[in-house]
Amino acid sequence: MCRCLLLVMRGVYQVIHQFKNNGYNIVLDVNSGMVHITDEMTYDVISLFDSCGKDELVASMLQMYDNKEKLDVYEAEAEQELTRVTFQNEIEEIYNTISEMKKEGQLYSEDIYESYIEEFGNRETVVKALCLHIAHDCNLACRYCFAEEGEYHGRRALMSYEVGKKALDFLIQSSGSRHNLEVDFFGGEPLMNFQVVKDLVAYGREQEKLHNKKFRFTLTTNGVLLNDDIIEFANKEMSNIVLSIDGRREVNDKMRPFRNESGSYDLIMPKYIKVAKSRDQKNYYVRGTFTHNNLDFSEDVKHLSEKGFEQISIEPVVAGDMESYAIKEEDIPGIMEQYDILAKYILERRKEGKWINFFHFMLDLSGGPCVAKRLSGCGSGTEYLAVTPWGDLYPCHQFVGEDDFLMGNVDEGVTNEKLREEFKALNVYAKDNCKNCFSKFYCSGGCAANAYKYGGSIYGTYDLGCELQKKRVECALMIQAAEDNSSN
Repeated sequence: MCRCLLLVMRGVYQVIHQFKNNGYNIVLDVNSGMVHITDEMTYDVISLFDSCGKDELVASMLQMYDNKEKLDVYEAEAEQELTRVTFQNEIEEIYNTISEMKKEGQLYSEDIYESYIEEFGNRETVVKALCLHIAHDCNLACRYCFAEEGEYHGRRALMSYEVGKKALDFLIQSSGSRHNLEVDFFGGEPLMNFQVVKDLVAYGREQEKLHNKKFRFTLTTNGVLLNDDIIEFANKEMSNIVLSIDGRREVNDKMRPFRNESGSYDLIMPKYIKVAKSRDQKNYYVRGTFTHNNLDFSEDVKHLSEKGFEQISIEPVVAGDMESYAIKEEDIPGIMEQYDILAKYILERRKEGKWINFFHFMLDLSGGPCVAKRLSGCGSGTEYLAVTPWGDLYPCHQFVGEDDFLMGNVDEGVTNEKLREEFKALNVYAKDNCKNCFSKFYCSGGCAANAYKYGGSIYGTYDLGCELQKKRVECALMIQAAEDNSSN
């Protein structure tokens, strides 16, 4: 009989993606979002199912399992010795079961989204989120910083209250009937302009009542200026805090020093521990970057976990080949192995009752984001914009300072309608490399800024990043499969 266990099935979601990880045979039906964990024979039948008829498939399977080693594996799973006749019957039964699953849309399901693209491109959009560059200045000199120590290809500056107020007014006016709005205080280092942060939060809270809006404020900080008063304020007003740290002391201090070359780890670590505890291990992330210098980054995640952090994100650096710390093509196999190590570590910690959540392994298979987000991602250039200290608008924080991507300002709003339409049309079907990729509904086409910087077009892809993203999706699916399987 078919021993194919159906897990966490329907999402709103190419066709089939098969892979093996941590002892699990996993099959993803890309368009439906259904995930299946199977035995060895079912896995092999699925790999042949859509490329040949039943008789040809049975013959191919019999030939494949004439290999004694392959047969031994399967008989061990089946806990019985199979004759050729019973073996053939088993294959045929699996084939018939898969045929039924196909009819029911559980395998080889049709793509219902591509026909929606024209409608998607004509959809009404509103601005729902701003990244406020409250400070184009920083008190650290991180070696990989895309913002050039906070200057963003320009000058050091702090956002005034007047500009920030106009930005919030612009968001309210541009958000239509949307009730929930998001504002991230970003830098540089936003705590270098903390009084304006406080004043803008107070202004936002006043406007909520007047316009039937609800602000979700967030803060990204390097921790240098954190103190008890700021932590208390953040715990009251900030829905989420991102705390920048790269992991182990030697790793962090190599890439995140002060301008005098001294390290930042010993100063910020006690503060971060206090923040995590004060927020009951929720609504924060310790967020790091791994580079060519620490390709064993699973050790940095373990270090942070053992320090007591439960919400962790360590992301690959995005840098040009000329940088010594840039990730290279030859690094990819080792990085893939690190993700496997990390996925197993997370499972082990959770079994021990020590929770750990790794940002890049987060997938909601039971529901997940709406169709528009699956197809287009973060909404940069349309629903999400970045605001400079002097009030210019850009598609996102990574485009700030790129003259070709100036979209307008907080006084006049979005004036570059052509550019906004280009971003509005971004979707996984508009990118050649995404159309047939199994992870397209998880990464939503990837980062437009990285595609532009390393491919020359927002409609391209950042290929190295794509390879790592696909591996992260596989690890996330394995974790979900393992945890659901153990609970059944």
